[in-house]
Amino acid sequence: MEAQLIDLARAAGTTVVTLMATDAWERTRDGVGALWRRVSPSRADGVEDELEAARDELLSARESGDELTEQELREEWTGRVRRLLSERPEAAADLRQILAELEPSLQERGAVTVQMRAEASGSGRVYQAGRDQHITER
Repeated sequence: MEAQLIDLARAAGTTVVTLMATDAWERTRDGVGALWRRVSPSRADGVEDELEAARDELLSARESGDELTEQELREEWTGRVRRLLSERPEAAADLRQILAELEPSLQERGAVTVQMRAEASGSGRVYQAGRDQHITER
């Protein structure tokens, strides 16, 4: 599987779980459910039920101060999306559109993440930063 699709799955898993406990939850659930209905209709109802169960689990975990559950849910939904993209890579465009529509909700929560990927070969160099970067070479 391409690294870009893996990164997309990770972004989706994080976005879905982050927005589970927000006002954007219904839009998130509806978008993910619609994606599954388009690419895997036989599993769509089950996925929507599992999203609701995951939300309940997340809310309960947050109430009790259990931070590990949230991380586990992110990993679980990242895996689900990764498997979906592995079976149906053409769904990536639809998933990118859903994430773009949810981006403003993430920004409101201050939950924007920076994802970077770089490759260098030979004597190539890569410099990446999530913000300011100052490089002094001698």
